[in-house]
Amino acid sequence: MTLIRPTAETAGASGPVRRPAAGRAVALLVLVAVAALIPLLGPRPALDGTGEAAAPGVGGIALLRAALFAALCVPVGELFVARLARRVPGAPLEHAPRSWAPSAAAVGFLAALGLASVVATGNLLPHHLSDMDVGGLYQSRDGKLALLEVNAFLAAGLCALSGRPAAQVWPLAAVVLAEALRAHPAPEHGPLVGSGLTLVHVTCAALWTGGLLHVLRMLRTWRAASEAEAAEPTGTAETAVSAGAAGAALLGLYARVAAVLFAALTATGVWSALRRMPPGTVLDQLTATSYGRTLLAKLVLVAAVAVLALLARLRLRRAADRLSACVPARAEVVALGLVVAVSGLLTALPLPIRWS
Repeated sequence: MTLIRPTAETAGASGPVRRPAAGRAVALLVLVAVAALIPLLGPRPALDGTGEAAAPGVGGIALLRAALFAALCVPVGELFVARLARRVPGAPLEHAPRSWAPSAAAVGFLAALGLASVVATGNLLPHHLSDMDVGGLYQSRDGKLALLEVNAFLAAGLCALSGRPAAQVWPLAAVVLAEALRAHPAPEHGPLVGSGLTLVHVTCAALWTGGLLHVLRMLRTWRAASEAEAAEPTGTAETAVSAGAAGAALLGLYARVAAVLFAALTATGVWSALRRMPPGTVLDQLTATSYGRTLLAKLVLVAAVAVLALLARLRLRRAADRLSACVPARAEVVALGLVVAVSGLLTALPLPIRWS
């Protein structure tokens, strides 16, 4: 086994050509994108015909939330996969992709700063600096949580640039905690239960999405390094074989953990949805409310992600070249990116039930 991909001509001698499999993955993603098209276009199509009114600037808020979630996933995934890689025998740990954590922290800082400015303006998009009451942020629960996220991303960026990037785990945990508390205000029935569910849900989502992204980046770096070493006068084919085995082992290790993450995501997601949409009203609200419509689109995307993850797992077990699992895994990353975008919109739409 090597990290060097066989061409279409040589694939026929050792196994099926991979182009049809890649085509099926692309086709599946196209269908999923069509299913999620309405909520991805923004709040207006999701609100059409529901009788609900969105808050001003909900599109911008959804974009900021999606950017914040994405910025959280990247460093969490890097820390997670770095820990997994240390458990792989013979892994070329000296060859690691360049960290995206500092850039992600900068994006998260700007997104959190934008969301804090919205809170400082009374949950409206500010048009002038005079519209914001910065001092008022310290006097409200939402304001304090917004400031916590701003400071946490700043601290995460400094940790990422320091000699101990593993210290990022603490400010990143603060961001997750702030999101869990923000999503469930005190007037809600059982806010601690809701915050606990969100805490587990966001953590598992960040590990899954960011972890898969970094696994693929790491495999690509290992492949390039092994090819470069094999091309040297003193290089041997054994180098590529060893790197290929380590890459397949890392992908398999991640797949086993991802199965647990998926189970936790499903359980917490269903429980959270039922807390906001009682069982007797779920079917109606999935089509009659903007929150339900967007949630339905997210469910379709997650189902597609699960199918792609299953395809990757089957290839890891049965294919002659276990690294062919990277094909559906890449499509899975794209689908997970769409899930993050829909999640950002979901947090900005009005809830189907207003707690008293």
